[in-house]
Amino acid sequence: MAEPIRVLVTGAAGQIAYSLLYSIAKGDVFGKDQPIILVLLDITPMLPVLDGVVMELQDCALPLLREVIPTDKVEVGFKDLDAAILVGSMPRKEGMERKDLLKANVAIFKTQGEALEKNAKKTVKVLVVGNPANTNCLIASKSAPSIPKENFSCLTRLDHNRARSQVAIRVGVPSDSVKNVIIWGNHSSTQYPDVHHAIVNNHGKEMSGFDAVNDESWLKGDFISTVQQRGAAVIKARKLSSAMSAAKAICDHMRDIWFGTPDGEWVSMGIYSTGNSYGVPNDLMYSFPVMIKNKTWKVVDGLAINDFSRGKMDGTAAELVEERDTALTFLGA
Repeated sequence: MAEPIRVLVTGAAGQIAYSLLYSIAKGDVFGKDQPIILVLLDITPMLPVLDGVVMELQDCALPLLREVIPTDKVEVGFKDLDAAILVGSMPRKEGMERKDLLKANVAIFKTQGEALEKNAKKTVKVLVVGNPANTNCLIASKSAPSIPKENFSCLTRLDHNRARSQVAIRVGVPSDSVKNVIIWGNHSSTQYPDVHHAIVNNHGKEMSGFDAVNDESWLKGDFISTVQQRGAAVIKARKLSSAMSAAKAICDHMRDIWFGTPDGEWVSMGIYSTGNSYGVPNDLMYSFPVMIKNKTWKVVDGLAINDFSRGKMDGTAAELVEERDTALTFLGA
């Protein structure tokens, strides 16, 4: 058996974590022969709930789960980590300005970045889920300067999965018959779900996403807004935010980092933007199409970008620049 790896989940008493922890502990993410020490971090008032989560994980009797460590202390939570999944963040409360939300989250992710810097392995892979995920991820990475920027990513895989599924439903094929959709930019309602390079296996025949769907106005209209607004639609229906689908996307994202993407396929991830071929400003966490090998991602370069796509990509970049600049004023405070 391999040595156990230490995996942290923050916001561990919350509903995304409740859907996520079982999958991690039973080997769906890091492999069926990889023992795990699960570290569960949450705020002090949630510790009694966390005790219940620990009981349930014990009661699952999972052979790969070697230890569960519940804590409210960052120095315990971030110690010697191999992977950190940062789900916990300050949710937007009614009447809260976006700026106030950013300020609260800058404080959280600065603290967590500093804890990573001080306590985690330098090889740690960090996935930020808590919103605003892209900017929270940037703040965490800036607060952990000795951990490579490439080790940080934020979750746009849920959007990617949503886009893939919408196309599959429209064409009438299973979702794994759709590949190479792209989410560009921010995990927000400005994100750009792009099907221009997607490939659909339409009942045995490979074709482009546009040909398979055969409805350009839908792909450039309702499809985009459905994916952009899906989180809000789930909240409206369930009165709770996406949890099962978010947990599945987290598993997909981390498993691909650990084991790589299939040949000829890419996935979407929010990653550090530096010197890319798409004219995206530097020093942002921006979602790109990436291929992953040996736990290292590489942006898929050289895809043709038409004027429609260019406008959407620039729009979401502008939002991220504004978010970053606002967040950095709080970081200095």
